Amino acid sequence: MNLWFRLIWVLLTARGRGRLVLPGETSLLSFRVWPRDLDPSIHMNNGRYLTLMDLGRLDVLVRSGLWREVLHHGWTPIASAITVRFQRELRPFQRFRLETRVLCWDAALVVMEQTFVIQGGPRDGQTAARGLFKGGIYSRKEKKFVEIARLMGLIGVSEISPPATPEVEAFLHAEDQLKQTGRASSQIGT
Repeated sequence: MNLWFRLIWVLLTARGRGRLVLPGETSLLSFRVWPRDLDPSIHMNNGRYLTLMDLGRLDVLVRSGLWREVLHHGWTPIASAITVRFQRELRPFQRFRLETRVLCWDAALVVMEQTFVIQGGPRDGQTAARGLFKGGIYSRKEKKFVEIARLMGLIGVSEISPPATPEVEAFLHAEDQLKQTGRASSQIGT
């Protein structure tokens, strides 16, 4: 996490944004593109999107009450796969909103959608980038991912996952294929 001031801001202002009820509610965080976010093309660096996505997922954990349980048990959030589709550039000093929401889950991993929406100016409301994230909460003590049903139970939620959309299915399939290719490549070298 290389955005300490933004991290502290997200944590200090979480209470003011209110409790987030999972799985249905969306985290909304507003930001501005600062000079340190830029790449040589004078727009927001593609790596910065991934870092800001961390903050969106942290906001979901904190405001849903899951962060307290993560800290209490010594668990750690782990990203398993992320894909991002860049649609429009974010220029210097442009205001934008990061929307983060849970789409679906399996036994131990969740899929979230994270969308960067331009705020203000002639492109107001347009999507700058959209990402899909797959990950979970890992217990080093148990050496496995914590079951989603257990996590949801800790915050008083007892819902079943909504069905995966075709785009989520495609994302999960591509991630699985990449994982299989990685395994096959590592076995060739042994």
